[in-house]
Amino acid sequence: MAVFEALTHGHEQVVFCNDPEVGLKAIIAIHSTALGPALGGCRMWPYHNEAEALTDVLRLSRGMTYKAAVAGLNLGGGKAVIIADPAKDKSEALFRAFGRHVQALGGRYITAEDVGTKVKDMAFIRMETKFVTGLSTELGGSGDPSPVTALGVFSGIQACLDAVHGNDSLKGRSVAIQGLGNVGYNLARYLHQAGATLYFCDINHERELAIQKEFGGQVVREEEFYGLEVDVLSPCALGGILNEETIPRIKAPIVAGAANNQLRDEVRDGRALHERGILYAPDYVINAGGLINVYSEIHHYPRERALHEARSIRDVVSRILQISRAERVTPSAASDHLAEVRLNMAAHLRRFYTGENRT
Repeated sequence: MAVFEALTHGHEQVVFCNDPEVGLKAIIAIHSTALGPALGGCRMWPYHNEAEALTDVLRLSRGMTYKAAVAGLNLGGGKAVIIADPAKDKSEALFRAFGRHVQALGGRYITAEDVGTKVKDMAFIRMETKFVTGLSTELGGSGDPSPVTALGVFSGIQACLDAVHGNDSLKGRSVAIQGLGNVGYNLARYLHQAGATLYFCDINHERELAIQKEFGGQVVREEEFYGLEVDVLSPCALGGILNEETIPRIKAPIVAGAANNQLRDEVRDGRALHERGILYAPDYVINAGGLINVYSEIHHYPRERALHEARSIRDVVSRILQISRAERVTPSAASDHLAEVRLNMAAHLRRFYTGENRT
């Protein structure tokens, strides 16, 4: 039992995928299928070791369960990580091998793009399995989900501004974005169009300069990000960046960004932000636009529906902040509660209809 607990942390299934001939070393984690098949992206990242990759995929898949539950989608939570460098290790053979592992799960897990993978990578996976979404429009998919994700984050930022200032206008407001990938770029575009002043940082200096040229604003060093005196800090890179070292340096009244698992420790660091009076928008709530987009793709809904649902993230964030204030709990605790209510209800109904509750 100790081995199960160490490797799964309450997950339904954890699959280790290995194909030395093509360089595939991956982990698929299925946290819950209570509400539907587990859907979550495939992340490709040069983890330092397998333990780090396992920790990441377990946290990410749990977050997907809660994300789908709060967003009102009939999906479970899953995630996959490929231990490799996306800048040099990608190949058709690698992604097709991964696709065969996804196919072997028979639809319990549906994959999609994530950090380090792109729409064209999904096309290779699609050669081996139908359980993949986020495909190009040429293959009948909805294309890049990042604009929808970014719209949801933008809408969540509006809800946070309204909670703090009594209005959601971004004119004259300043936002610092950490991470300028597809989501960070599109968020910068939305914010610029709304009249916000931008600060940004990324590990790719050329990308920083290109976005500065397009949207104006100011490039800052990574170590300057947390101490910026701005209205909103928006982490859009990797997780674990809100912790006991960085939280004391934050001067912004709002943290609202697209990165997954921003809190290194969900309870301790969520409470630390709350005690400092910093409003934190739970990451799995505010970044649900991408999941909404691929859910719409699965059910063949039009793109306009996905964009409409992404804008409604504002209402979800507002509700969570209201519960947080009324119950005097952190926003993370309030959103977890909403998710768990729906998950428990689904589990109860499943037991009822399968006869598990009958004596």
